[in-house]
Amino acid sequence: MTLNVYLVGGAVRDGLLGVEVYDQDWVVTGATAEQMLAQNFQQVGKDFPVFLHPTTKEEYALARTERKAGEGYHGFDVFADPSVTLEEDLIRRDLTINAMAQTQSGQLIDPYGGKKDIEARVLKHVSEAFSEDPLRVLRVARFAAKLKPFGFNIAPETQHLMTQMVNSGELSALTPERVWQELVKALNTESPQVFFEVLDSVGAIEVLFPCLFGLHGVEQPEKHHPEGDVWIHSMMTLAAATRLSADASVRFAALVHDLGKGLTDPALWPKHYGHEAAGVPLVAELCRAYRVPKKWQQQAERVTEWHGLIHQGLTSEGKPFLKPKTYLKVLKACGALKDVSGFKGILLACEADAKGRLGFESTEYPQLSFWLDLAQAASKVDNQAIIQQGFQGAEISQAIERERLRLIKVFLNPYPDKSG
Repeated sequence: MTLNVYLVGGAVRDGLLGVEVYDQDWVVTGATAEQMLAQNFQQVGKDFPVFLHPTTKEEYALARTERKAGEGYHGFDVFADPSVTLEEDLIRRDLTINAMAQTQSGQLIDPYGGKKDIEARVLKHVSEAFSEDPLRVLRVARFAAKLKPFGFNIAPETQHLMTQMVNSGELSALTPERVWQELVKALNTESPQVFFEVLDSVGAIEVLFPCLFGLHGVEQPEKHHPEGDVWIHSMMTLAAATRLSADASVRFAALVHDLGKGLTDPALWPKHYGHEAAGVPLVAELCRAYRVPKKWQQQAERVTEWHGLIHQGLTSEGKPFLKPKTYLKVLKACGALKDVSGFKGILLACEADAKGRLGFESTEYPQLSFWLDLAQAASKVDNQAIIQQGFQGAEISQAIERERLRLIKVFLNPYPDKSG
């Protein structure tokens, strides 16, 4: 039997955009699951027939239709049958640019105008069936972030439909895992802030991330934050983190670092004394809600709690500002004496905070190298030499602490002024 096989989805879209294609998905028409298995394909789909190619291990799905039968993105009846056409399969997809196919000889099949929308740089839903799956609100926001470097924008009618979907309350049917998956994919794009800005524009931030929504309109000192409220600063900080690091966990920590400012009594604005410690429980709550990996949570909590003191590590003249005990306190709390690479991630998020401000985008951040050098200096403790001095039990850790403080003092006095 010869299968009717078509390349579909992102591979077709990215090929037309001139982007290197890494993953290929295929649709098969006119075939049954039994015929696929007979050709040594391995079935992996439970809800609908998806198979792995016996050699390439790429995914091949039987052409299918879907009918809304319940709430959320699980509430679908799937019909896969040899009678389902390619056009019927493509119309159930989210965006026109993702609803194209290509024959094995390279001929484009584009029944819903995807190529035209690629040329127009527009993200447009294929059909009204788009509104049946609430996950598509997040997917479109992610595609807006992914394709922002190409100049894509969301079609007004699609934006309106997304807003209606949010207002319908269907986003509450999304599981934490699926929301988190989309968020991580968005964080790995070149413009992750666009993901959150799009969700905000359709009302989804208030539903999915109320702690971020609460940053809207929260005033900051104009001298240090000429960009405006904490929401704008958080988006700029995320953008700055993206320029500084490819690590999505660093970008996440930068995004949530100022959640505590949303708790400040408006009577105290624009000051936010104690916002660092106040933000830690909010970060923890967000991470619990979306089952964020523990390592990500720990890093985000450390950035949230300690970014203020890390900024104060050096004065604007490049001189040490804090007491030796405070430096050691920060190093220990951030795990800097055990995990230097993790500490660097914390420092990069802090640098993003410093640069995520209007007019400060290119400001030097000498604190990063200063804190890394300080951590290295404080780590040069000879534990064996201390033990050989006869210390026992708790005395050993106390002696190590004293030696670290001594090494910090040596490092700081005199600390070279590198600002010039």
